Amino acid sequence: MSASEKQKLSVLIITLNEELHIKSLLNDIDFADEIIVIDSYSTDRTVNIIESFENIKVIQNHFVNYTAQRNFAIDQAQNSWILFIDADERLSPNLKSEIVSTINKKNAASAYLIYRTFMFKNKKLHFSGWQTDKIFRLFNKTNCRYDQNRMVHEKLVVNGSIATLKNKIIHFSYTSYEDYKAKMYRYGVLKAVEKQKKGQKSSYLLMIFHPVYTFLYQFLIRFGFLDGSKGITICYLNAYSIFIRYRELNRLTSSRI
Repeated sequence: MSASEKQKLSVLIITLNEELHIKSLLNDIDFADEIIVIDSYSTDRTVNIIESFENIKVIQNHFVNYTAQRNFAIDQAQNSWILFIDADERLSPNLKSEIVSTINKKNAASAYLIYRTFMFKNKKLHFSGWQTDKIFRLFNKTNCRYDQNRMVHEKLVVNGSIATLKNKIIHFSYTSYEDYKAKMYRYGVLKAVEKQKKGQKSSYLLMIFHPVYTFLYQFLIRFGFLDGSKGITICYLNAYSIFIRYRELNRLTSSRI
C-alpha cells in the first residue's frame, strides 16, 4: 500500500426479519465504501427498507448456519477490508473514525477484536458475563476465513497478527423477553447440530448440570446479581440455551439409533 492509497471498506450485514433495526443501522454506516446485505428471505419489511437506500446491494441467500452465511458474504465483497456488523449493533462516531484510521495504518493487523456494550432494551448491562465480551468484526479477508466446523458463535481463523480496537460496538441485542428467548433457542439448536456432527452425545446429567452451572457462574462469579432483574433474565436465558443444546442433541442422537 502506497502512502497516498486509501484503503476501502466493505460493510457486510446478515439479516432475517430485521425491520426493527435495519434502518437505524444503515443510517449509521454511511462512511463505508461498499455495503452488502445478505438476507435469508425476510418476510417482514426488511428488504423494502434496505431498497429505499441508494448504493446498498441486497443478496438473497438461504440460511444454513451463521458460518456459511458469513463466508458467503465475504465472497461477495469487492474490498479486502471487511467490517461485519449485525442489524442490532451500532457504531459510535469514535469507533467509525478508529476503523478508518486503523485500516489505513502501514502496519495494520490482519484482524481486530472489538468490545461490545450489551444493551438490555435501552439500558446498559454492566455485568452478567458481558463485561468482557469482544468479537472479531474488522479484518482483512485475504488473511481470514470463518471455521466451517462452527455453526454458531462463529470462529474466525486468522492467518496473521491480531489486535483490539479501543472503542466499543453498542449491541442492542435484547429488545424483549420472547425475542431474546427465541434467539437463544436458535443458538441452542445450531450448537446441538454442531456437536452431533462431531460425534458428541448428550446425557441427562449434562442437560441438568451444565445449564445450572452456566446460570450460577454468570449470576454469581460474573456478577450478574449486580444487574438486578436484568441480570436474572439474561443469565437464565443463556442457561436456557445450554439446556436446549443438550435436549436437541439428545433428540438428534436418539433418532439415529
